[in-house]
Amino acid sequence: MKEKIQRFMMGRYGIDDLSKFLLWVTAILCILSLFFRSGILNGLVFLGLVVLYFRMFSKNYAKRSQENETYLKYQNRFTGFFKKQKDLAEQRKIYHIYSCPNCKQKIRIPKGKGKICVTCPKCRTEFIKKS
Repeated sequence: MKEKIQRFMMGRYGIDDLSKFLLWVTAILCILSLFFRSGILNGLVFLGLVVLYFRMFSKNYAKRSQENETYLKYQNRFTGFFKKQKDLAEQRKIYHIYSCPNCKQKIRIPKGKGKICVTCPKCRTEFIKKS
């Protein structure tokens, strides 16, 4: 039986990150449809499954790969924002982050150094800040 499935899937696209995302969305919609008994939710679950199986059994590698790359681009843009905010929050434990009064460039200064003269690396403006 395992060999039959492997032979059937030869030359087919299979599962990628977009398919995994669609699977999670469809599973969540399925759980919601159990509680809310809506025809619209049932239709969305059915549509999600159809799209999921269509992508998985497709032989058009180029098109499915392009769809997955587009999804990953948007996913990275979304998750990148939160990763950046997390990194800034961690840096604020060790550093003060100031903006240059001239060009608004962000400058990172270590904490606990007292009053220091800060030189902006972008526009060379000097200003005094407490670290």
